[in-house]
Amino acid sequence: MKIAVPKERMPGETRVATSPDVVKKLVALGADVVVETGAGDSASITDAEFKDAGATIAADEKSALKDADIVIKVQRPVIDGSLDELSLLKSGCVLIAQLQALTHPDDVAAYAKANLTTFALELMPRISRAQSMDILSSQNNLAGYKAVIDGAGEFGSAMPMMMTAAGTVPPAKVFIMGVGVAGLQAIATAKRMGAVVTATDVRPATKEQVESLGGKFIMVDEASMKDAETSGGYAKEMSEDFKRKQAQVIADHVKKQDIVITTALIPGKPAPQLVSAEMVESMKPGSVIIDLAAEAGGNCALTEPGKVVVKNGVKIVGHLNVPGRLPKDASALFARNVFNFLSPHVDKATKALNFQWDDETVKGTLVTRDGKVVNPMLAGEAR
Repeated sequence: MKIAVPKERMPGETRVATSPDVVKKLVALGADVVVETGAGDSASITDAEFKDAGATIAADEKSALKDADIVIKVQRPVIDGSLDELSLLKSGCVLIAQLQALTHPDDVAAYAKANLTTFALELMPRISRAQSMDILSSQNNLAGYKAVIDGAGEFGSAMPMMMTAAGTVPPAKVFIMGVGVAGLQAIATAKRMGAVVTATDVRPATKEQVESLGGKFIMVDEASMKDAETSGGYAKEMSEDFKRKQAQVIADHVKKQDIVITTALIPGKPAPQLVSAEMVESMKPGSVIIDLAAEAGGNCALTEPGKVVVKNGVKIVGHLNVPGRLPKDASALFARNVFNFLSPHVDKATKALNFQWDDETVKGTLVTRDGKVVNPMLAGEAR
């Protein structure tokens, strides 16, 4: 069983899909692990570290992927005029990555045409057993932390209250919009840095979580919020009436804040707009907005994905691939997620891959198999 880990070629990607620690575990399972030279450079992981862990270092992507039974990547393969990574994969190969399958159906069709068995790890079911396999949780946890660090870096004042002989410096006011994994980590990090933290979410169950971390929950409409969560634990898209109420409550609160961090995402859809241009205009000069939804269009109307811009004196930060701004830790966590997903399906006696197709984690993430698109979410069915 040959497992290949190529260098990521999606622009701006700094992570690598495995780590020396996980290479050791894969080798112990009986796998031959091949890592393309330089795959870990951007994550500060050297070829020597991979080699010492038991991997073979391939000179280029073509030789790394040749005859590979399993290919592990962070991002989906690049398919364009100048580069077609799919052409390097053999028919029947297993591809495991963050495929962004719900928003790139043409790529999914290409996987089926190439007869690949593909798993989109971002579709991992939200069940207890799958927590250790959930790349969204591991990567968003780092993104929530980094959002606060980025916000503190862009903010021109101190975060904690400081009592000095020359006077008192007031604490920064930080508002977190969206209390998923990223939001909760942002709350915890901002509190550790001494800020006054408030947060809101469409799911009322998050109120207790916010308060347990020392934040204050901003309630919009408790009655409407009772049905705001899917069975999979994701936020639903809300009604127009709720959105109007939310906009008013948020507008009154945002103008008093120093740092606003937005994290709201709806799987397979553009990010909901939570901060309007008018709200930005109402904020104090020197305030900062960190938009963690920039890759999905942004939660702020004035976000420019991939840029830091100043509008009406307010800095709006739209960094892409925020977990990739902490590439070494992000790679290590991603690698463990992949191993935890893959290892139960390796036969201990034969050392061969033997997927249990009725396993919830397999069914939930499986996108293509036997030349067909098989995931019900891509056939328009609700998850």
